[in-house]
Amino acid sequence: MPAISCQEISKSYGHYQVLRSVTLTVHEGECFSLFGPNGAGKTTLLKILATLQRPSEGHYKILGMDGLQDKESIRGHLVFLAHGTHLYDDLNAYENLEFSLALRGNSPTVQDMKLALDRVGIGAFAEMKVRNYSAGMKKRLAIAKAVLTKPKVLLLDEPFTALDTAGTEIMREYIRERLSERGAILMATHDYDKARPITSRAGILRQGAIQEISIDTLKSDDFS
Repeated sequence: MPAISCQEISKSYGHYQVLRSVTLTVHEGECFSLFGPNGAGKTTLLKILATLQRPSEGHYKILGMDGLQDKESIRGHLVFLAHGTHLYDDLNAYENLEFSLALRGNSPTVQDMKLALDRVGIGAFAEMKVRNYSAGMKKRLAIAKAVLTKPKVLLLDEPFTALDTAGTEIMREYIRERLSERGAILMATHDYDKARPITSRAGILRQGAIQEISIDTLKSDDFS
């Protein structure tokens, strides 16, 4: 059974059609990297699969659960790391982690949170308010949140943005960990060089439809 299964997903905003009959499967232990030009609909597709938007047509399943009928059940097994980190500026790292995990019904220990923050390289700043974090530090905190959640399905929107070389490797190592534990990952990105080492399959979203490709043949010209 595929971890992610889309059948004929379309999405329109008024007269503007973003997605056109997108069909895609991602299996457990796979990382599917989705490329495409700006405005192609990559983020829209991720938001639909994260149960944050409804498709105009078509249907999808996450871990065998219906995307339109089983939203709450799906959200308990899925993490969406969006382009923005969606953190609370007036809380410190510990407080952000406690709050976000509590919304999922989880209660991480201080030791668990410390280990996660140390893993992503910001343990020394755990008690600093997030408003004082750089963009890269905020992205690392978002990774720590995902580390504590251990999702079966991980949706990533431009996961390498704002990360330096060390941060990029932290992200890739986390992806490898999820794959080793049979997690399924759908990643929208422009950074094909950074994505290549952890990509199982790849596709380009263009004019609302996905064309599966070999990542070894991908070039920057393919985004135009």
